[in-house]
Amino acid sequence: MLVTLVSCAHLNGAPPDGFDFQLFTDEVPNARQMAVSENGMLYVGTRRVGVVYAVKGLHAKDAMEVTVVDSGLVMPSGLAILGDDLIVAALNRVLRYRNIDSTYTQNPEPEVITDSLPDAVAHGWKYVSVGPDGFLYLNVGAPCNICESADERFASIVRMNPDTGETSVYAHGVRNTVGMAWHPDTKELWFSDNGRDWMGDDVPHEEINVVKKPGGHFGYPYVHADDVLDPEFGRGVDVDDYERPVVNIQAHSAALGIDFYTHSQFPERYRGALFVAEHGSWNRSKRVGYRVSVVLNTEEGLSYEPFIDHWLKDEKISGRPNDVLVLPDGTLLISDDYAGAIYRVRYNPN
Repeated sequence: MLVTLVSCAHLNGAPPDGFDFQLFTDEVPNARQMAVSENGMLYVGTRRVGVVYAVKGLHAKDAMEVTVVDSGLVMPSGLAILGDDLIVAALNRVLRYRNIDSTYTQNPEPEVITDSLPDAVAHGWKYVSVGPDGFLYLNVGAPCNICESADERFASIVRMNPDTGETSVYAHGVRNTVGMAWHPDTKELWFSDNGRDWMGDDVPHEEINVVKKPGGHFGYPYVHADDVLDPEFGRGVDVDDYERPVVNIQAHSAALGIDFYTHSQFPERYRGALFVAEHGSWNRSKRVGYRVSVVLNTEEGLSYEPFIDHWLKDEKISGRPNDVLVLPDGTLLISDDYAGAIYRVRYNPN
């Protein structure tokens, strides 16, 4: 297990030598989770503006064009591509837009996979991933900062049949994950999780976790990070009864979207690495996060380090990374819901 604290010192903002970091578009207000179709069309969800966007222009031959696919939705922040369809998770509803690349300009009417998820707004924004089994995996956040809930779906990751909407709890005790990725070799689900508030500047850590077996419990609201007992709900609790994170990140950094690097455009040291979007703190005495970090595989084990530390300078913020997405060509996209922007990172050593 690795426990690594994020330093409060910030780099000069640039990625490592040899990388180009460029603005792809700043015409996607409140950009959250991203998904790319097999044809290279980018789709972007939102949390605050209720819109799902399509963005054309990933291929050099295509002109940049941003199109509203749908609007008036409640926090449609989570989305994924399933075959030819776009899946959108919006608070208590999961929607399917059929043949999306052919219909995104035509005000497509979605099919409702389910509308029976909990509708609590607190931590109600979604992240959705398609598993190796073809099922949907999405978060149902805790409806509070710290509490117990009678509905076992709260503070969990659920597994959903995309045809029927039937769900089961895949991971318990997950306070607020807005980032999931499937390990390219083990096929295990990795996810970020944000710790509770009001325990101090540095407690508890944000987490990167791995689901080793379905149905495991990751501690909330009893245990946070490795072994921090909750002052209200942790009395008499044995920390060894719960799953522990594989990486700990500075408290309040708000680790959100994650993605594994499975291509060869970046240098060898990044093969199999996990990129992490750190959205940034909102209630810490000195701000932390507001960057993209990376978890590397080394001979000594997992190693965490900043990758792009661009959006926080002298306590002033210019953006908030929300999601990361590795494209088929090996470049990396970063969404920024503060600036309504998407950035593209490629390796270009010349």
